[in-house]
Amino acid sequence: MSSLPAGWYKDPADPETQRYWDGEGWLGKAIPADAVPPDGPPPVQDEPPPAPASPAPAPPTPLTPPPPGWGPQPGAGPQPGAGQQPGSGPQPGWGPQPGWGPQPPPPPGWQPPPGWQPPPGWEQMPPGMRAGMYPVQARPHGYALAGLGPRLVARLLDILAVLLLNVVVNGYFFYEFAKEFVPMYRASLNEMANGGSAFDVQGSGRMDSLLWAMLIVATLLWLLYEAPSIGSTGQTLGKRIMRIKVMAVEHTEPLGFGRAFGRWARLGLWTPAWGCAGIGFVLQLIDCISPVFDQQLRQAFHDKTARTVVIALPPDDRQPVDATTRSGGNGSHTEGS
Repeated sequence: MSSLPAGWYKDPADPETQRYWDGEGWLGKAIPADAVPPDGPPPVQDEPPPAPASPAPAPPTPLTPPPPGWGPQPGAGPQPGAGQQPGSGPQPGWGPQPGWGPQPPPPPGWQPPPGWQPPPGWEQMPPGMRAGMYPVQARPHGYALAGLGPRLVARLLDILAVLLLNVVVNGYFFYEFAKEFVPMYRASLNEMANGGSAFDVQGSGRMDSLLWAMLIVATLLWLLYEAPSIGSTGQTLGKRIMRIKVMAVEHTEPLGFGRAFGRWARLGLWTPAWGCAGIGFVLQLIDCISPVFDQQLRQAFHDKTARTVVIALPPDDRQPVDATTRSGGNGSHTEGS
């Protein structure tokens, strides 16, 4: 729990609400789980005055012993037949079940003995849970994390948009590259038909120069497409269509171009390395699937570099909720369990 950054998360004690986690404990009062919380922690409320101390109870009155010679009146004994009714006692063989009754908690630091196995049907603790603690779904700034499916679709839409830009800008270089590549490809087929190897046919130096030029232009187009929009609004065209957004971990302000460039660079600067036996493409693919292995914030490697998260926008434009207007929950700072 202590590894979670400060922000609004679902309350483990009441999943229908959310509270502010400051890195060490819960802060402020709870608000509805589907409401957009205020930016930052809730305002600190004044503690109520202590309740007046209740008066001490009066000491018990000592019992006075009966006077000498006192005793029960004659005939005041139990009536005949007023004893225990037949069949009102415990049934034959009745007794407490083995292990029945409240068990005392184990002492601090207790560990099960070596070789101990849980009994059949005993439920294992789910991943991400510690003893005495519920799993908490991260909600940075009160927003739900974007799912992997919408993020994948948004990335594919962005790739399509950058590809269309490359058709326009890189069209000339691609045409010149094709003029050099097609003769080399045909020569390779003829060499293989004659029993040789396709690697015996080498491309021209101009073809290599055109390939590097196309990769560099494609990298610049990707940079100009993504970094400014992420820095200003947190959304590219694909993310806007899928209603997801890139936000900083510590605040909701725009990232700015510098931070957005650092986020893009971790992924986009590998594009020229496509010309090195596709190494750049492999590294970019690993980066794109890395959120699968981050169960807490679903951060890709480029998100971890820029300290960003991808959140899902609510279906409507809900306004932030004042955390001081909702009753319920403990307003004082409590330690996280």
